[in-house]
Amino acid sequence: MADRKIVPGGALRGEATLPGDKSISHRYAILAALAEGASEIRHFAAADDCARTLSCLEALGVEVRREPDRITIVGVGLDGLRTPGVDLDAGNSGTTLRMLAGVLAGQRFDSTLTGDSSVQRRPMRRIVDPLTRMGARIEARDGEYPPLRIHGVALRPIRYETPVPSAQVKSCLLLAGLFAEGATTVVEPVPTRDHTELALTEFGARLARGPGAAILAGRPRLAGRPLDVPGDVSSAVFLMAAALVLPGSELTVRDVGLNPTRTAAIEFLASMGAPVNVTVTGTIAGEARGDVAVRYGPLEGGVVSGAASAKMIDELPMLAALGPYTRRGITILDARELRVKESDRIAALADNLRRMGARAEALADGLTVAGRRPEPLGGAEIDPRGDHRIAMAMAIAALGAARDSTIHDADCAAVSFPGFFECLDRLLERRQTAST
Repeated sequence: MADRKIVPGGALRGEATLPGDKSISHRYAILAALAEGASEIRHFAAADDCARTLSCLEALGVEVRREPDRITIVGVGLDGLRTPGVDLDAGNSGTTLRMLAGVLAGQRFDSTLTGDSSVQRRPMRRIVDPLTRMGARIEARDGEYPPLRIHGVALRPIRYETPVPSAQVKSCLLLAGLFAEGATTVVEPVPTRDHTELALTEFGARLARGPGAAILAGRPRLAGRPLDVPGDVSSAVFLMAAALVLPGSELTVRDVGLNPTRTAAIEFLASMGAPVNVTVTGTIAGEARGDVAVRYGPLEGGVVSGAASAKMIDELPMLAALGPYTRRGITILDARELRVKESDRIAALADNLRRMGARAEALADGLTVAGRRPEPLGGAEIDPRGDHRIAMAMAIAALGAARDSTIHDADCAAVSFPGFFECLDRLLERRQTAST
């Protein structure tokens, strides 16, 4: 695992086109596999997580053709998956595991879903319980953790109110609902990203939406189709944050996804005073997309809580890293979900920011990061704990420090943003980072 030295200073200038959106790519791949006919997906995410989804689908008998700028998935229909000869390994991808659990629960064969040590610590009762209500038979370690041994059965539709806002739980149940006779309804306390609903409709499923609810009619015939994945907005915000740390920066991110359920972090940056300009250039398959321009400007700081925390759960590490560069600091509340991501992100952020000299305090459901002080942050040895978003967040914090920092195991950033550090290098006025 390579370390990465971050040399402070410089300014981000120019344009960037980012890897395809990870969340959308997962969903397109799974639904393409369950459709009839071939689906050509351009700009499919290069992230390790999405590669795991493709590998699992191949183990289930789905043909996947890979080309440099696209993939083609030859769908087998709802009833065409076959018994895998091996355990299905989701690697570090909780999304892969949770979504495929919904699909596999409705099959007529047994299968096992597993993952790396991080995924095996992530809670699965939130999907096991509702899937069990649908008739599924699932064995989990200690009733809670992967590996999941799934005994596929004929599922029945349910109406389920998710106790914790989670797009992955919602997506798992809607995918399971494809195999149930009748209508499956998922109700959310806080609206989460709606990529699954949009993709289901695009593939031909019958889906109705009401206030806080998605209602899916079971046993549709899905049809393969051409698709194009926009750039990943959850990756874009890390580059935007770097521009907001470094004076003189002017950056434009092109053709990025601008689904309204994913842009809360950009809106929050603007509310803190960030000079941000968003231009929607079009909508493809229900997904808005366009360009985001940002330049350096002083940031006020603020508080993230309630529904906003759920909407920005993937972007909260970026906001925490910006805390020491704001006037009032950043406070994050109602984000206990950060404790059960690829790492305990609350503990990881607080620890690493303190190593750099920031005043950061971990809370039960969030953290506080004090604002700008007379003395700048110092360099530090950063441990991202194998978590891609911690590695990227701390790289942003380190760019504005007074001395060099080293991020250990920096390769973990490839889980969601392959080439993240190389992209920073290219955009900085002079080369600022180097492998060690």
